[in-house]
Parts: sequence; C-alpha cells; structure tokens
Amino acid sequence: MSIRDTPATVRTSRPGTGRRPHRAWWVAAVAVLAVVGAAVLTAVPGLLVEPLRAEYAWSRSSIALASSVNMVLYGLVAPFAAALMDRFGLHRVAVAALALVGTGTILTTVMSSPWQLTLYWGFLVGAGTGAVAMTFAATVAQRWFVARRGLVLGTLTGASAFGQLAFLPAVAWTVDHQGWRPALVTLALTVFVLAALAALVLRDHPADVGLAPYGADPAGPAPRSVPAAAAGRRTVAVLTGALRDRRFALLAGVFAVCGASTNGLMWTHFVPAAQDHGMAVTVAAALVSGIGVFSLLGTVVSGWLTDRLDPRWLLSGYFAGRTLLLAALPVLLGPHPGPALVVFVVAFGLLDVATVPPVIVLCNRYFGGDGAIVFGWANAAHQLGAGAAAVLGGTIRDTTGGYGPLWLFAALLCALAVAMVRRLPAGEGSEADR
Repeated sequence: MSIRDTPATVRTSRPGTGRRPHRAWWVAAVAVLAVVGAAVLTAVPGLLVEPLRAEYAWSRSSIALASSVNMVLYGLVAPFAAALMDRFGLHRVAVAALALVGTGTILTTVMSSPWQLTLYWGFLVGAGTGAVAMTFAATVAQRWFVARRGLVLGTLTGASAFGQLAFLPAVAWTVDHQGWRPALVTLALTVFVLAALAALVLRDHPADVGLAPYGADPAGPAPRSVPAAAAGRRTVAVLTGALRDRRFALLAGVFAVCGASTNGLMWTHFVPAAQDHGMAVTVAAALVSGIGVFSLLGTVVSGWLTDRLDPRWLLSGYFAGRTLLLAALPVLLGPHPGPALVVFVVAFGLLDVATVPPVIVLCNRYFGGDGAIVFGWANAAHQLGAGAAAVLGGTIRDTTGGYGPLWLFAALLCALAVAMVRRLPAGEGSEADR
C-alpha cells in the first residue's frame, strides 16, 4: 500500500492509549539496530591497515584511498537516499542499503588487488552505510512520530555514534585473535540478518498499517503524496534552492564545524596524539570508545531537550562546551589518563553527536517536506568538514611535530559555530531571513 492509499479508518495513536505498544516503537527499534549495524562498519578500516599491509604488502596510501572514498560517499549518498525513500519507500531503500553493505563486506574477504578494496569497501560499503545513517534516522522520526520525535531522533543518531565507537574494541579483539577475514564475515552475516529484519518490520508510513503517527491526531490531514519528480533530480533541485537560502548556508557551516571537530579531529587524531604523550594505544582506543558510549546518552538527552527547548540555544551551548574542552585538551593529555582526562571523555562524549537532533529539527522547520533532503546535504558538509580536518591534522603534526595547535584551531572553529548559530532565525522566517 502506498502513501496515496491511506485507509479510511486510521487507528488512534495518542500516547498512552491501548494495551499494545504503537507500531512506531517497533519500527524505531529495528531502525536503531540497522543504524548500529551499518555504523560498526565505518569504524573498521583503521583496524585493517596493518593486517592488509602484512598480507598483501600494499601501501598505506592505497588502503587509505578506499577509506577516503568510503567517507566521501557516506556523506554524499545521504541526500539522495532521502529522496529515494520518498520515491520508492523507506523500507525498500533500507533493505537494499543493508544488503549492499553486507555484499561489499563479504566481497572484501576475497579481494586480491587494491582497486577491489576501493570498489568493495569504498563504493559499496560507503554508499550502503551512507543510506542507513542520519537521513534514515530523520525520515523514520519524521514519518512515524509526532510526540517524542526529538527523543527518537536522539536515540537513532546516538546509535550511529555508539555503533561507530563502542564496538571498536570487540572488533579489534576479533581481528587480533581470529584474523580480519572472520571479523568481516561475522559483520557481513550480521548485516544480512538486519536486512531481513528490516524487510519484516519496517514500513514506509503509519498509514500503510492503518495507523496515524505516534502522538498524532488520527483525524488530522493525510500524508502528502510521493513527489513525482525523479529522486536524483529532486535531490539536486532541493540543493539548488537551499543554496540560495542563508539559513542553509549557516546550518551547513555549523555542521561542517561539527564534522571537523569530531570525525575529522577527535576520532582520527586523538589516539596518535595520546601516543605522542606516551599513552598506550590500547588505553587511548578505550578512551575513544568511551566517547562513543557517552555520545549515545548525550544524543538521547539532546533529543529529549529538543522537544522542549529552542534548538538554536542548544546548539550554541553544545559548541560553547566543545570550545572549552578542545582548548583544554593539550594540557590534559599525558602518559596516563588522569581524572581530568576522564572528565573530558565523558563531557566530550555527551556533546559529540548531541548537535544532530537540533540540526534535523531546524532543517524540518525551515524547509518543511524537503527537510530530510536538506539535512542530507548538511550532512554532506559535515563529512567534507571531517575529511578536510583529518588532512589538516596530519599536516599540522608533520610540520610542527605535535598536535597542540590543532586542538586550539578546533576550539576557534567551535567558537565560530556559536556565532553562526546565533544568526539563525527562530521559525520558518520571512524572505528577509533567507
């Protein structure tokens, strides 16, 4: 049943009514599993560098090329995935994306040349994980929830960071003790199981199963029809329109800083920076994993707050906190993680992905039905910022012999993000705001 075929009778969906949980919660639970499963794969490339060098004698640059392609596609595929979900259905896109991730992962175990690593891991896994990431979370929350939408957004986006970092030690242990192929086969089989679960549980809209969104008035307006334009054309058209809107420029800039200060710097350079100060690599990796664990809590709380407070003020607070933390980091690093560094890990984890729910809400508020696609393009800016910061971090380390200037530069970027957030309008805004 398509969105155009909304049943005449739509069952109530008010919170707290009925004995059984609303179908939306089952959809959200499966979406969380899908997001976590795909996110785990994004943390794997760093663990494969040494095993692949030992087995194939490939250069670091050829291995890094696959990771670079993966990262770029992860960001660029997101806005197109949002349009495809509108065109062909949320559950079809999610199942296809998970199948693509599983296929790319399993093919990586039988590769014999660097170009195959770029094709299988860079293109297939990169495109698949990008489709089951932030825009997927935004689409699920927007279609299935009215009440508790911010909470669901926080949980889904927090699940992505949790999957990327929290499972890193377990995957690393498997690679060290069982080999990289068994680790990838296990991950691929897990993703295929998640694809089957998504096919069984996910649906495009609540109306497809005779429901209104959770917390919505069942007598409210019917959902909008699927756009007739092709997904690719619509995605590009939305970007073209958004580029003329000052609000998008500010949101994309803010989210680029977010990517630069997390994925690009903290997730990429924290471990080598800690090693420069004499810290053991296993200890440093455990601290990064701790950031991932607390990021889940932080994003859930952020989603809850986004339901109640102005998202602009939340973003201002988050980036102000990052500014202070990053400025203090050069003083906190040492051979052993003292109490102050542990506090840093907890605090940075709470702020790490907390920016996502407010940005999604602002995209939906400013751009209405195109909000998920606009957020996809903002997420592309996030990944571009991350990639640029990762390269900049390596350059600073090579030229100065340390990472101290990098953390101070990141703190200045976060302060700039606070200033950009303050220029965002409160609501949909008038033409003067655009």
